[in-house]
Amino acid sequence: MSRAPLFPTQEIGSLMKPRWLVEGLRGGPLSLESLEELRLWRPRVEFVPEHDPRYKKLLKGEVAEVGTAGLRDLGALFGIRFLEAAGLDLVYDGEARRVEMYEYPIRQMTGFKFLGHVRSFDNKYYLKAACVGEVGLKAPYHVDEFQFVKAHARRTVKVPVTGAYTLADWSWNEHYLAKQRGWRGRAVRRAAQRELIVDLARRALRPTLAALVAAGARVIQIDEPAAGTHPDEAELVVEGFNEATQGLEAKFCMHVCYSNYRSLFPAFLEMKRCSQFLWEFANRDTPDEDGYADLALFREYDDGREVGVGVVDNHQDPIEDPLTVKRRILHAAEILGDPSRVYVNPDCGLRTRRLEVAYQKLAAMVQGAQLARAEAP
Repeated sequence: MSRAPLFPTQEIGSLMKPRWLVEGLRGGPLSLESLEELRLWRPRVEFVPEHDPRYKKLLKGEVAEVGTAGLRDLGALFGIRFLEAAGLDLVYDGEARRVEMYEYPIRQMTGFKFLGHVRSFDNKYYLKAACVGEVGLKAPYHVDEFQFVKAHARRTVKVPVTGAYTLADWSWNEHYLAKQRGWRGRAVRRAAQRELIVDLARRALRPTLAALVAAGARVIQIDEPAAGTHPDEAELVVEGFNEATQGLEAKFCMHVCYSNYRSLFPAFLEMKRCSQFLWEFANRDTPDEDGYADLALFREYDDGREVGVGVVDNHQDPIEDPLTVKRRILHAAEILGDPSRVYVNPDCGLRTRRLEVAYQKLAAMVQGAQLARAEAP
């Protein structure tokens, strides 16, 4: 694969699953809307040839003959080609095989018991588990998923993995808290949480990351959406990252969405194998506020790492003008003082946006990056 140009473009989260995939996995039959969507996007992103038997069977309503495995493969191919057709330099499959980022990893581990659904935000829920025993790993996960993407992608592959801190923060910590002596005050709870995070990182994340690296993963994104919710625990996020990546050779990136990033410094500077931070900026960039001001942190602390800068807002439907994207990229490069450190991405995953909106936002992002390259010093 060719070397990425200045201001490489990338996605940093999941995409909305196509209607035909969701209905198909439920057992079908496909609705008229799903068939229309399938016919629309097949030639647009060319994720499957028109003569492919699976595609023909879906159009005929023969969903059962395609099967769950066939549907999941088609969904992954759709995600890969969707991102490539939009023009991205680094791609995955839009996390097409994942229901969400917490339950699946936890199901690959021992020591956890699922207790029920809790509300995460808006009308979204996830199945929450309690840690009731020592953390263990049944088998490294995401490896088959990654190998499929690697075999089919035409661009550089970047695989996302949920970090140890978020897995711990989104779980009830019964086992490690019970091991602590004395009053269950803040210090004791923090000690128990640290023990859970470290065990998750050592016993589950590190073997999984090692298996991905062995399978050929060269760029790995560690997702820590919970990191910004408890800024006083930034050191625990860092410790989990360092434990998980210890001794491994790959380009590791840290994605933290929607946070007061200043509150995470200087702790985050201690991430030993982190080459790139991926942050949101576009949603806070207004005529009255410089949404990219936090990039000055890297100058203040004399840190020269790469930064994935959010240049399109994933929570709003209006499509950003490529000229606005260009301005944001060049502004970020000016603050950092080195254009080669700037990577370009949405603020976060686009799974809350319709496919059409997501595609147009990514295309505008790519166009803005092209304009920025032409004007970069």
